[in-house]
Amino acid sequence: MPLHNLLGNAELPIVIRGTTQRSSRLVASARRNTVSIVDSAYLHIRDLTLDGAHQPADAVKAEGHARFAHHITLENLHIVNHGLSQAFVGISTKCPSWNWVIRGNRIVGAGTGMYLGNSDGRAPFIAGIIEQNQLIASVGYNLQLKHQATRPDLPDMPKGLSHTIIRRNLFVKARNSSRGHDARPSLLVGHWPLEGPGKEDRYEIHGNLFYQNPGEALFQGEGNLAFYNNLLVNAFGDAIHIQPHNDIPRKIDIFHNTVIASGAGIAVRTGILPSDFTQRVDRNAVFAAQPLSGGLQGLNLNADWRDAPRYLRRPFAPLAQLRLDPLDGKISLKAPSPAWMSDYAESDLDYEGRTAVDGYLGAYARSSSRLPIERWLGKSALQGLIVDEK
Repeated sequence: MPLHNLLGNAELPIVIRGTTQRSSRLVASARRNTVSIVDSAYLHIRDLTLDGAHQPADAVKAEGHARFAHHITLENLHIVNHGLSQAFVGISTKCPSWNWVIRGNRIVGAGTGMYLGNSDGRAPFIAGIIEQNQLIASVGYNLQLKHQATRPDLPDMPKGLSHTIIRRNLFVKARNSSRGHDARPSLLVGHWPLEGPGKEDRYEIHGNLFYQNPGEALFQGEGNLAFYNNLLVNAFGDAIHIQPHNDIPRKIDIFHNTVIASGAGIAVRTGILPSDFTQRVDRNAVFAAQPLSGGLQGLNLNADWRDAPRYLRRPFAPLAQLRLDPLDGKISLKAPSPAWMSDYAESDLDYEGRTAVDGYLGAYARSSSRLPIERWLGKSALQGLIVDEK
């Protein structure tokens, strides 16, 4: 479906939609991306199933020869059978892209779930919102946002400070994942431009659930980012890597996360050169073989990963029964959260979206009656998820 040179506007976007049950199906052809976007703006694409039919094609792609693709909304898409190899992607942007909303989509078994930006840094993804998606069983990354070189000067591209929000997503890589040299983190974010517009931009990554990665860390990041109120479980190895990739970690804040990892919990590595930037690590509950290394460390709970059942309800249960909220009275903190945390959106809410009355450690301000997975799936759908995660 070519969407080329289509220009809606904020008051009257162009809407392309199927049925709300996603029974409208578009099937891929070899070497033709199923939804191809070129020089288009203010498009809403929703309620479709995009079936890759195991062909060499991406599901949704802002093409590399395009000049721009902005104010694009992708919502309630079901993307399947795009996993012929790690090179084929569920949602891809290869041209300058800004003000995208990627919401409520389910991407299963893709080569790469989402790949936003280009490997040379010349296709910036700016001021996006990526929320409430399920990215399951990707071969490579569930989601990668590429580093950014100096931005081109394009009409309507944001010039001031902007944030890209990654919130309330489900990242599962318990099966189908590459190993060895081809292994990839579940989520990787690269650096922002080193000079000019975008230099001070940041990622705000919060309220997500990361579950298993047999070959790499669950999350890797550099540049400017805040990572908070997330749940992370990796029985295969490491959870959080802050480290140089194409540049260095710059302004980093990691707080109020609950982490279970058989390897490293939170590892902050800034490289061999001196840095003027601060990486703060505070109010996390970390259960890992090596709970915490590096960074400016505040008040954190650091314990061996095998001790997690002493503090959390069902930390080693399968995903459909997983409970990471604290046992009554086991994780408490009298001190309020530091004032700097209020700089970030929804930082006053815990993983469940509840306002914290007192200070707390980890992603839960207090016990919960809900399973973490119920944010995306009702109880009737949980049995299907057990099949997905194996």
